[in-house]
Amino acid sequence: MELGNISRPTYGPGPEAPESSTPGLVTMAHSFLRVVQPNPLPVELFNFGQSQSEFTQEDIHELLLYELGFLVCVAIGVLFIILVPLVGCCFCCCRC
Repeated sequence: MELGNISRPTYGPGPEAPESSTPGLVTMAHSFLRVVQPNPLPVELFNFGQSQSEFTQEDIHELLLYELGFLVCVAIGVLFIILVPLVGCCFCCCRC
């Protein structure tokens, strides 16, 4: 087993996605994730290996901007969870 140069590693292009029997669904899921989360993670906000300092207002704003797509999806999901049973109850009870 060859380890290579441990003190100066060389990095490849990254892991490949496994082959799937449903490439259409995989493509659809990846395109949805790219639409919801187009921005890269702001790793400069996290101090790995150091003591964690308090987040400033700018840091919180940047993290919320990073999570904006997921927050919108959660808001739409909660809206559907509340509205769909309510509208169904109105249709069942009122029968307009």
